[in-house]
Amino acid sequence: MKNLASKTALGYTQLITVLGVLLLAPAWTLDYWQAWVYLFVFAASSALITTYLWKRDPNLLERRINAGPRAENEKIQKLIQLLASFVFIGVMVLPSLDHRFSWSAVPLPVVVGGDILVALGFFIVFLVFKENTFSAATISVTPGQKVVSTGPYAVVRHPMYSGALVMLIGTPLALGSWWGFLMFIQMAFIIAWRARDEERFLFKNLSGYKEYCQVVKYRLVPFVW
Repeated sequence: MKNLASKTALGYTQLITVLGVLLLAPAWTLDYWQAWVYLFVFAASSALITTYLWKRDPNLLERRINAGPRAENEKIQKLIQLLASFVFIGVMVLPSLDHRFSWSAVPLPVVVGGDILVALGFFIVFLVFKENTFSAATISVTPGQKVVSTGPYAVVRHPMYSGALVMLIGTPLALGSWWGFLMFIQMAFIIAWRARDEERFLFKNLSGYKEYCQVVKYRLVPFVW
């Protein structure tokens, strides 16, 4: 448990530090209040979910720590995660540059709405973790894993990715950048690609998943796809 605690604390600290650098360095100023508020919402939401997992589901927390391209077993997922990492950097950097050069003028109510969407996206992810202890950060099947069809999984097949999309669509708004949507579009395609390939893997390796897909028709967005 001590090793898990140290890895969790280190990973969390590194993530928030990197986000802060990506948001503030390209802007070349600390006077970017939208970035500070976004960073607070992101950090607080992450901390709350991490605390919940630490107390209620440390096994899932450990599975979530092992993330990124190197942690993936499938070659295609390594590529997808690598691309996602680069695009995610762009999700942060482009709004920061937008702020520096004043390309966008986003009204305050829209910025606040963006922060609410970010928090909502994290809440959806929390509901996923609460419902599915097997929701690892990598595409894999754990011994004893079963298909989960309750909670958010009764609405869409990949609710964690749906939550990520809500968070990502709120990010450029929260950061006061219309141009940031260019990176959101790219990330949305990458998430959809990951979801499709994940289903290919689960069809082959998780008993009952094909039948589950016949019941729950939509992957990410209800009544759309």
